[in-house]
Amino acid sequence: MEDLDYMYLDHDNDTFNFSYDDYHTVCDKEEVRSFARVFLPVIYALALVVGLAGNSLVVAIYAYYKRLKTMTDVYILNLAVADLLLLLTLPFWAADAVNGWELGVGMCKVTSALYGMNFSCGMLFLACISLDRYLAVSNSAVARAVRRRHCLVVCLTVWAVSVVLGLPDMAFATVRQGSTRKSCILVYPSSMARPTKATLEILEVMLGFLLPFLVMLFCYSRVARALQGTPHVTQGKKWKAFKVLLAVVGVFIATQLPYNVVKFCRAMDIIYALVTHCEASKSLDIAMQITESLALTHSCLNPVLYAFIGASFRQHVVKVMKSLGQRRQRYRRRNEQPVEISLNSHSVSEETSTFTI
Repeated sequence: MEDLDYMYLDHDNDTFNFSYDDYHTVCDKEEVRSFARVFLPVIYALALVVGLAGNSLVVAIYAYYKRLKTMTDVYILNLAVADLLLLLTLPFWAADAVNGWELGVGMCKVTSALYGMNFSCGMLFLACISLDRYLAVSNSAVARAVRRRHCLVVCLTVWAVSVVLGLPDMAFATVRQGSTRKSCILVYPSSMARPTKATLEILEVMLGFLLPFLVMLFCYSRVARALQGTPHVTQGKKWKAFKVLLAVVGVFIATQLPYNVVKFCRAMDIIYALVTHCEASKSLDIAMQITESLALTHSCLNPVLYAFIGASFRQHVVKVMKSLGQRRQRYRRRNEQPVEISLNSHSVSEETSTFTI
């Protein structure tokens, strides 16, 4: 989440600059802010509704219906928790895009840290899921021992790495007054602004995209090869499994690659001052908003790709839906009170006829 107010000339103290041919003092990014006020709240609202429904259902099923039988189950549950924490920050960013940040510095730091931490955490758990599936098809004693003994260590390590990645957001996030509104942004000391910003951008690309992508590519290619060499599995089941693997990798690339390409371009601009025109900087900001929103949709698709696609999990979803339907029917029956209609054609002292509906 970046400040969209201005792009200053002094490249020694700030991370961006532009040509004197464009503007003499500052680059006014009102167009970028206007785009964000319309685009971001709509996308964030859709992601919040869909993502909360899917990931909450995953957590509820694991909590009340389905046991954590495999390491993949543990990783999927942790992934759903990370996605939920990430999605819960979106209303704050939507409000920031519309009205500016009005919640103070403390909430700015917490929200920024939660966003960065859980975004990275989700990507790392995707790598863990792919690695566990590869170990599951390897059928070696070492693989089984690793899966049983080191699951908790892996989960704690992923969360610890994610917390470390979120610490810079916690440390440097603050509220700054712009020309028309306040913004929750990362402000680095002038002596370390450029190297720190560039280093963090590149580190996030490596740990949040490149590492999970390489792990997924290696593990799922080996899984596909193992399925191809399994004689007792029918061709139809093999093709269905291949389609699942292709969908998982394809969705990851489609949602994450554009965002990380833009992040890498921004890191290169910070280092080498590549963007020297105001319009180019505006285009980069808008590209960042669009691709980041696209990357967030992965949090909504994770329940479908990793949980609901399994037959046993789908059965539990059906059970939950049936249980909710039965509870709703019982609730409606309890609230349906009998209505008594008395037809009184005589005096009060005479017996009346009563019909109960």
